[in-house]
Amino acid sequence: MKPTDLSTPTHFHKVVDCQWACPAHTPVPEYIRLIAAGRYTDAYMINWHSNVFPGILGRTCDRPCEPACRRGRVEKEPVAICRLKRVAADNKEEVLSRMPPVPARKNGRRIACVGAGPASLTVARDLALLGYEIHVYDAEARGGGFMWTQIPRFRLPESVIEEEVGYITGRGGVVTHYNHRVRSLKALLAEGFDAVFVGCGAPRGRDLDVPGRAEAAANIHIGIEWLAKVSFGHVERIGRRVIVLGGGNTAMDCCRSARRLGGEDVKVIVRSGFEEMKASPWEKEDAMREGIPILNCLVPKQVLHENGRLTGMVFEKVKAEYDARGRRNLVPTGEPDVTYACDDVLVAIGQE
Repeated sequence: MKPTDLSTPTHFHKVVDCQWACPAHTPVPEYIRLIAAGRYTDAYMINWHSNVFPGILGRTCDRPCEPACRRGRVEKEPVAICRLKRVAADNKEEVLSRMPPVPARKNGRRIACVGAGPASLTVARDLALLGYEIHVYDAEARGGGFMWTQIPRFRLPESVIEEEVGYITGRGGVVTHYNHRVRSLKALLAEGFDAVFVGCGAPRGRDLDVPGRAEAAANIHIGIEWLAKVSFGHVERIGRRVIVLGGGNTAMDCCRSARRLGGEDVKVIVRSGFEEMKASPWEKEDAMREGIPILNCLVPKQVLHENGRLTGMVFEKVKAEYDARGRRNLVPTGEPDVTYACDDVLVAIGQE
């Protein structure tokens, strides 16, 4: 057996399962002990160093730490690590005085960040503390990216986003250029920046390519674009019968938002089986708790329409078969196609 390598913290991360499972390797046991002691502000700062947006993550994180939690070996449910992060954020006291100061004297280097979402804001926070002059560009009127536009307000209040984005953009060292779409990296580099960080994310949702899609386009919406329109107040209602296509967390946000905008008969239809869906278990549970059924192993086959008006969709029943290497293929079962009537379709089948 090789000697333990103590030159990096990797060994210690691996020792604590939840910490190793966290992409940021947040010291979970440390901040949970602080919460248990009522030291919410201290617990928040532990998270802030690792996670940048503790209050936001405490409401929206995909929780890879919880399946790894050791408690799951002896009890049915793990420790509610994600929600405890929110507990710290909601009960903390003033934290600005606890944050590292932004140097008044800069180091002479200028950095441009394209996009004002979590990636660019994280870069801006860390480099501003090192004396860099950071310029953040975004086409929207405020920073936060998808945190503003794609996560519904019933999951993530505006006040939480404003507070935690403000800890980055409001402390100096970061110059924001909102309502400014970057159309040329060449032109941006010509402004004398020492480096450019491109953090524009995956803003395009994948579309559906089946017969009838183009004819019924008025009532078929790309999920992430529709969520943005809801967020900005451009969409305030939806049809009574709604089909949401896709099995990820975006689909869960779409179906629950549709329910709140007047959808009485909202259903989620997924190609894969229930267990193979990409949505987190708690997201699926929240949707089903609101009376939204999830129908699995159905592949879109055709969009039905009358004179350009969407009337329904036809689906083919499939089943999963696995080859010798464990790769999954969806093959038709041979059963009759299934038709569902609808007034609107939300397409949440992936982003690019």
